Amino acid sequence: MPDWVSWLCLCFFGWGVPIGIFNLLDRKPQIIINETGIFDRSAYKDFINWDIIEHAYWNTSYKQTFVCLIIKDQFKHLIQIKSKLKEVSLAMGYSEININLGPIRNIDHQKLTALIVNLAKADPSARATLLSQSNNLPVKH
Repeated sequence: MPDWVSWLCLCFFGWGVPIGIFNLLDRKPQIIINETGIFDRSAYKDFINWDIIEHAYWNTSYKQTFVCLIIKDQFKHLIQIKSKLKEVSLAMGYSEININLGPIRNIDHQKLTALIVNLAKADPSARATLLSQSNNLPVKH
């Protein structure tokens, strides 16, 4: 193998070390829930507004738990997912928007899903009260 190929591989895969360390030490919140909506910084670039969420449920695959958000029909055009990926996701029992709870430790996915459903169905003026009553995200004990 030529030396330049070895150096190219070393440089390419060497970038994985600082990126991995950065992700390991990153303390930013993974999921943000507020009166506006829900934000998963690992998958989406903006908040998912409560008004477009019709329902939510949880699904588990290979010990990874996901909260699946069902979007109202009039807002489905806002979701831009490749059709093949969308078909596979739907065939596996997931929805158009899925929030991975794997990186979050000690989260009670059933209570979190219930909180998301309640916030999506609540009046905008009542969402702040619901959030203050829940204090923090539900944690397993």
